[in-house]
Amino acid sequence: MAHSQSISDKLLERILSSLSDDKAEDVVQINLQGKSSVADHMVIASGRSTRQVSAMAEKLTDRIKQEFGFTSKVEGKDAGDWVLIDTGDVVVHIFRPEVREFYQLEKMWQPAGSSASAN
Repeated sequence: MAHSQSISDKLLERILSSLSDDKAEDVVQINLQGKSSVADHMVIASGRSTRQVSAMAEKLTDRIKQEFGFTSKVEGKDAGDWVLIDTGDVVVHIFRPEVREFYQLEKMWQPAGSSASAN
């Protein structure tokens, strides 16, 4: 069990560093352990343009393939408004800011009251 956890954590770290290298904005990491059987972690990030969103997704999937040896499932890369990258343990959403604002995924997954803007 500890072994798969360490892979999950390494994958999460690599995803966060990849997004950081590619200048992703407003990166949020949500722990899904115990909340979802789909994945251990969710990462949500923004790119300034459809081109940046698509490029970040492409670089991320390339890095995962090179370093971890598997291909991630990717949806939406051609449109570049919202790209979903499913690595198994970590699900990554990369949005253009307006699209992210519209869907508000963070609110759906974060526990009530954990939002920084809650008064």
